[in-house]
Amino acid sequence: MRILGIDPGIAIVGFGFIDKIGSRLTPVQYGSIQTESTTAPEIRLLQVYEATEKLLDQYKPDAMGIEKLFFNRNVTTAFTVGQARGVIILAAAKRGIPIAEYTPMQVKQAVVGYGGAEKKQVQEMVRLLLKLKTVPKPDDVADALAVAICHAHSSGLYQQLNGAGLR
Repeated sequence: MRILGIDPGIAIVGFGFIDKIGSRLTPVQYGSIQTESTTAPEIRLLQVYEATEKLLDQYKPDAMGIEKLFFNRNVTTAFTVGQARGVIILAAAKRGIPIAEYTPMQVKQAVVGYGGAEKKQVQEMVRLLLKLKTVPKPDDVADALAVAICHAHSSGLYQQLNGAGLR
């Protein structure tokens, strides 16, 4: 099973493709989609959408995990990240790729075993679980790989709950 993990954003979208074979997780490709702050918002969204399409077509994931939005301060940022998240979800939905959404706490719980884990702990566990030499940079990339790992660990339960009409 090939899983795409996404850490959504408008300036930086972290992405990470992993393969799950049995209980083994193998990194396939990871990186970021970046847009310039001086570019018009609608063009930035188009850039995110088109780059996502290319990644989906090239790596052909079987499923996508994406981080749910969690903002407690800047509403403007929440709206723009929500728009970027929407175009990413649209690109996957157009290809029939199943999409699962995870809160930051769920991702931390799945990767570290503790929902209150610090960012550095999550990054180091991503490095260890995927047998990487260094923690991927920028942080958004490590976060995206963490979402992919979370989905790899949770996908069976997620599908069962979704099939029961729960979400």
